[in-house]
Amino acid sequence: MSAAAHEPPRIAAPVSGTVLELLDRAGASLLHASQTDDVGERYVAAHLAGLRAAAAVLAARSTPAGPTRPRSVWEVLPGVAPELTEWAIFFAGSARQRAAVERGDRALPAREADDLVRQAEVFVELVEQVLGVPHRFDLPGYLAPVSALRRRG
Repeated sequence: MSAAAHEPPRIAAPVSGTVLELLDRAGASLLHASQTDDVGERYVAAHLAGLRAAAAVLAARSTPAGPTRPRSVWEVLPGVAPELTEWAIFFAGSARQRAAVERGDRALPAREADDLVRQAEVFVELVEQVLGVPHRFDLPGYLAPVSALRRRG
């Protein structure tokens, strides 16, 4: 028998209601992103899903600090979850684009929004794993980003 067979089972630390609520809201944002046919709205909702999942990590792992300058979630995330650094960089880049979309300065191709929906879904699932939270949300198999359905039809 291996040494792993003698190790006690790992029990995930209790997760606060705030963390679970943020993950639920991330899932709701993903669902909204997959159902809207407005490309800009889809992009914004997908980014919001990632933002809420990252906020769940911060809520679970960070401790209140004294007064500091305001920083984005994407700046803080690598410090509390180094394993998510590449995701923080990715979403920081999409945050600039999200702001441009919200201001009406940038129109996006549907493919960019659809790609962000898929990436946000992967990120939310990864955050659940990192936090030891059972997977809470799946987009139904019949829900693909609206523009993908149009391309098939």
